[in-house]
Amino acid sequence: MVTANVATPSSATEKRSGKLGLVPLVALVVGSMIGGGVFSLPQNMAKGASPGAVIIGWLITGIGMLALAFVYQSLSTRKPKLDAGPYAYARAGFGDFVGFNSAWGYWLSAWLGNVSYVVLIFGALSYFYPAFGAEGNTIQAIIGASIVLWATHALILMGIRQAAIFNVVTTIAKLAPIALFIVIVMVAFNLPKFNFDLWGAATPDLGSVMAQVKSTMLVTLWVFIGIEGASVVSGRAAKRSDIGRATIIGFVVALAAYLLVSLLSFGIMTQPELAALPAAASMANVLEQVVGPWGSVVVRIGLVVSVAGAFLSWTLFAAEIPYRAAREGILPDVFAIENKNGSPSGALWITNILVQLFLIVTFYANSTYLALFYIASAAILVPYVLSGAYALKLAITGEGYGAGEGRGRDIFTGALATVYGIWLIYAAGPNYLFMCALLYVVGVPVYWWARHARGEKAFSVIEALIGLGIVVAAAAAGYLMWTGAISAL
Repeated sequence: MVTANVATPSSATEKRSGKLGLVPLVALVVGSMIGGGVFSLPQNMAKGASPGAVIIGWLITGIGMLALAFVYQSLSTRKPKLDAGPYAYARAGFGDFVGFNSAWGYWLSAWLGNVSYVVLIFGALSYFYPAFGAEGNTIQAIIGASIVLWATHALILMGIRQAAIFNVVTTIAKLAPIALFIVIVMVAFNLPKFNFDLWGAATPDLGSVMAQVKSTMLVTLWVFIGIEGASVVSGRAAKRSDIGRATIIGFVVALAAYLLVSLLSFGIMTQPELAALPAAASMANVLEQVVGPWGSVVVRIGLVVSVAGAFLSWTLFAAEIPYRAAREGILPDVFAIENKNGSPSGALWITNILVQLFLIVTFYANSTYLALFYIASAAILVPYVLSGAYALKLAITGEGYGAGEGRGRDIFTGALATVYGIWLIYAAGPNYLFMCALLYVVGVPVYWWARHARGEKAFSVIEALIGLGIVVAAAAAGYLMWTGAISAL
C-alpha cells in the first residue's frame, strides 16, 4: 500500500510545487530538443549531402515531426486527465503493461542519455582545459560531471517550478549564441558558393539525391527528441491549452534553428570543406571562418550552456515519468515518494544514483556504456509510435470528440505521426529495437512486483503473451550479441 510519504491521486503536489505557465513549458520543449546536436549540424549534414538534399531532408522531417507535435497538442486537450504524456497515452490506449513498457523504455533512455550529456559538457570544456579529455571521461571530467549531477539534483529537490524557471534562463542563454551565429553567417552568406554544387553532381561520392536525403534523415532522426517535453510535465501545467501551444512553439523554434544553422553554413564553406571539419562543434569552425578565433570560443561556450540546459530538462523528465507511473500503480511505490516541496524525490534519487554509477562505468569501460546507450536510444522512439497510434485510435472511434465534430485532420495527423514513428525506428536500425528487449526484460519482474505489492493481478492473457515475447526476444538478442552476429557498436 502507499505510505504517507508517497503521492496519491489526491496529492497536493501541484499546490506546493507551483504550476508551470507557457514560458517554462516552451523552455522545457526547446531545452530538451536543442542540446549538443545543433552545434554539430554543419559537418553532420554536409558529410553525406549537398545543400539541395539537406533542404529536402528537413522538409520531410519537418512534416513528420509537425504531425507528432499536432498529436501531442490534440491529446493534451482531448484527454486532460492523462498526465505524463507518452506513458499515459500508451497505457490509456493499449493497457497497463504496454503503458509500463513505454514508461520503462522512456526512463531508461532519459537517464542513460543524461550520462552522455554530462560527459559531453566536460568533453567540450576540454577545449579550454585539456585535462578533461576530448571524450570527457578522464578522472577530472568524471569528478566535474558528478558535481554537476548532484547540483542539478539539489535544484530539482527545491521544487519543480524553481528548476523550470532556471531552465528558462539556460534556454535563453543557449539560444543567444545560436542566434548570433545565424545573424553573422546570414550577413556573410555567399549565394554563389551555396549554389555551386546544389545537388552534389560534382561530388560523385555523395551518390544520388535520394541517397543524400537518406543520409540527412539519419542525422535529423535524433534532433527532435524531446518534442514531447511539455506533455511529460502536463500534470504540472497551469493550463492544459498551454501544453499544446508550448509543443508547437518549441517545434517551430527548434526547426528554425536547425534549418538556418545547417543551410547557412553551405554559404560560408563548400560541402567538402564542411564535411572535413571535426564533427564535434563544427558550428564553431564555421563561425571562426567568418569572424576569427573569438567566434569559435563563443560557440563552444554556447555548447556547454546548451548541453547543461538539456541535462536539466531531461533530469526533470527522467524523474517525472516514473513518478507519475508509480502514482498509478505501474511502478513500485518508491518511485512515487515526494518531498515537502512536491518534487519527485524517490524517482530522482533512483535516477541520479544510476547516472552516477554509469559515469563511473564510462571511466572504466566506456564501450559498455556506449553499447547500452545506443540500444536505449531506440527505446525512446517506441512511445512516439504509441502516442500517434493512440491519437489515431481516438480519431477513428470518436472517443473524446463532440457530436458532429470533424475528425478528418486528426485521423490524417495521427496516421502520419504513427507511420513516421515507425520509419524512425526503422531508420535507427531494427537491430537496436530488437536488442531493446534486453532492457525491457529487466522491467518485467519490476512490473510484477509493483502490481503484486498492491494486491492486483499483474498480467492479462494478452499481456502475459507480450511479456513472454519480450523474454524470448531478450534471450535471442543476448545469444546473437554473444556470438557476434549483431552488435550495438
